[in-house]
Amino acid sequence: MLDVGDEAPQFELPNQHGDLVQRSDFGGQRLVIYFYPRANTEGCTTEAREFNDAIAEFTEHNAAIVGISDDPVDDIEPFAAEYDLEFDLLSDEHGEVATLYDSYGEKQMFGNTFDGVFRNTYVIAPDGRVETTYEDVSPGGHAAAVLETLESESHEVTP
Repeated sequence: MLDVGDEAPQFELPNQHGDLVQRSDFGGQRLVIYFYPRANTEGCTTEAREFNDAIAEFTEHNAAIVGISDDPVDDIEPFAAEYDLEFDLLSDEHGEVATLYDSYGEKQMFGNTFDGVFRNTYVIAPDGRVETTYEDVSPGGHAAAVLETLESESHEVTP
């Protein structure tokens, strides 16, 4: 994991519509970057829907949300549409950005070893530095935990 206070790596990735999104697009806001393993699986659906359900509260705390996986755009587009997600899902097909955020590497499941995305989350401060980290999170209740941290911290919020 990156450490609190580290400069968050820049990125440019396509979203569910194929439009390029950069970290710098969120200047002046907090950015919640959550890494998830696979679109349209139970845990990832739970996590995405919970972030989406709380989008107004995140906005109140001057925080935008993006989800990043190694799914291709063709897989994240129907996933985002099915659940009417109001934030961007980003396609990092080769895990390059996830690697920069220490959220990609060797995993094991059902006796198989493969490279994949780790379920980690970062809150990036408006100045581009890592503000909060969450490693190996459980999807259910995670959005509420991130929101609770934002609510409990004393931050100067600019509309």
